[in-house]
Amino acid sequence: MELNADFSQRVVVHSDQVDWQASPMPGVDRRMLDRIGGEVARATTIVRYAPDSHFSAHTHTGGEEFIVLDGVFQDEHGDFPAGTYVRNPPTTSHTPGSEPGCVIFVKLWQFEMDDRNQFRKDMADELGAKKNGIATATLHRDRFETVTYRHLDAGASLSLSETGGMEVLMIDGSMTEGDDDLRKGSWLRLPEGAPLNAVAGPGGAKVWMKAGHLPHAKPPAV
Repeated sequence: MELNADFSQRVVVHSDQVDWQASPMPGVDRRMLDRIGGEVARATTIVRYAPDSHFSAHTHTGGEEFIVLDGVFQDEHGDFPAGTYVRNPPTTSHTPGSEPGCVIFVKLWQFEMDDRNQFRKDMADELGAKKNGIATATLHRDRFETVTYRHLDAGASLSLSETGGMEVLMIDGSMTEGDDDLRKGSWLRLPEGAPLNAVAGPGGAKVWMKAGHLPHAKPPAV
């Protein structure tokens, strides 16, 4: 399966307009944003766990990165409330689920294969002091990518030009970028060479971003 697999193209997906699709596990549904591969895939997805639903135990051969958007994600390593950013690198394993239910934004098979840096962070706790109406947290950085989280005040302007392209997930609030009005749940992917020129809406914006990674995108090694 290929979905939004041409990384030279700008893509905007308003995830609240995408139908939920059932996963192989009952009670776990997903909204696919981009994908290369079958059930094992390089994938960017929003996943919803119904209350008391669980996925079977598995090993992340290609790594897993996720943000808890709503509810509480759980596995044998602990409880992960909304606002938590987690990196489970290649070779890690767990049995995920959620007693209260949750929604997560998850990226699979997008790690450097020798990365073994496993961690969880409360994104808001990582924010620095505001500058020009924007508070920034650097969540992860390596030679391939930089992952950040930002709070923008109403009307704040965010202009970035990153080598290697970038993607943006709207966690909350709104902002405009080009001709697109982005809202909670909107996902934007900009190809290499395309700058980001965004302005936060009247309620401000909370934004997760990844930059530099698109030239390294490839199908999973199955």
